[in-house]
Amino acid sequence: MSQVLILAIIVAAVLLFFNREWIRNRFFPVRQKNYTIDDQFNSDKREREKEIDRLLSKMGKNGINDLSAKDRKRLDELSKM
Repeated sequence: MSQVLILAIIVAAVLLFFNREWIRNRFFPVRQKNYTIDDQFNSDKREREKEIDRLLSKMGKNGINDLSAKDRKRLDELSKM
């Protein structure tokens, strides 16, 4: 019985190994695979704008002193892009 179990585990491992690309594509697809360069640029731009808006709204509530040094540095980096 244990020999059959070991053989089944080996066969399953071999099948998984040779079908790993299909399994990866089937269950873990790459989301940005079909993006064009323009779509990717616009998506990145929207993400930067959301982060800038978040930092500016945080600053607008209590002034510039409410931002941490990390937030100030990030806002400076985003404004230069």
